[in-house]
Amino acid sequence: MDALPIDTSHPAVRDYLSLIRLQVLTPLSLLINIATVIVCAVVVTPSISEISKQFPTSISPKPIIIATYVAAIYAGQLGYCVLIVLARKAETKRTITKGVGFSLVIANWVMALWAIAWVFQWFLVSTVLQGILLLTLLYSNIVLLIYHQPSSARPFDTILIHAPLRFFLVLQFGLMFPLSLFINLGLTYTPTTPGPPRDYADHPWPGFGVVLGTNLLGLVVVILRRDIVWCVSATWICVSIWVLRPKPGPVYIVAILFTILHPLALVGAYIYSRFYKRRAVVLPPGDDALYGRTARAPIESQSGLDSGPREVDENTWG
Repeated sequence: MDALPIDTSHPAVRDYLSLIRLQVLTPLSLLINIATVIVCAVVVTPSISEISKQFPTSISPKPIIIATYVAAIYAGQLGYCVLIVLARKAETKRTITKGVGFSLVIANWVMALWAIAWVFQWFLVSTVLQGILLLTLLYSNIVLLIYHQPSSARPFDTILIHAPLRFFLVLQFGLMFPLSLFINLGLTYTPTTPGPPRDYADHPWPGFGVVLGTNLLGLVVVILRRDIVWCVSATWICVSIWVLRPKPGPVYIVAILFTILHPLALVGAYIYSRFYKRRAVVLPPGDDALYGRTARAPIESQSGLDSGPREVDENTWG
């Protein structure tokens, strides 16, 4: 077979081929993810939500609220798939190929496998898959933050690339990985049907530590980066936790507290940036004393330096 008439080792050609692969694999992985989760949530018995009810923990969320959260992630990914096809700006294409790359494809496949492991009650496998998913999303978000930062010049990049991946990361970091880990470690309550768990006040401190630790880190991100996406997603998760009652007192109080603190911190960070941020002092022109020219004048005169350029004449060359 004759060789291809293009140089596949050229960086531009490799980026183009990578973009073509992503245009095919990303929608395919998203479709598999959505189909698997829907089947495991609606068709299979016990479903994803029923498994959560059978193994209640101190951080178990309200299923309908998390289902809406996941639907928002899927909507953002659908927009991302459209952007992959319609992208025309070179920086947007670099963000897709170099920033996100195949991380989102892997994340969608892992989430589909997690749904299967969850309904089969393979909680160790589920925890491992959640850990892989968390590391994959953390890597892609760090790469985007360092090398492909969001810009107001490209709003669609922010809305359809950065926001869905950040939303996806916060779900795994703040809820799904700790929840699967709690069930695998046996930090669950005895369910009663119908009615609340009988021993819901047992071992409250692991849940307290998880909710406090993840939300404190999120609060730092919200304040330092004025991150609207992290603020909305973390508040959403806190609401899903305290809405499902009963909960141990420490977990319930901390979840409500951060539901209030995240929006307040975001508003406070914007107010501080707008009104109290230090600004450069512009000196008035011609103020020689402030510029320090008076102090430098004797030095310049002693060194024999003139204020302007001189022509080179015969006397200069000797």
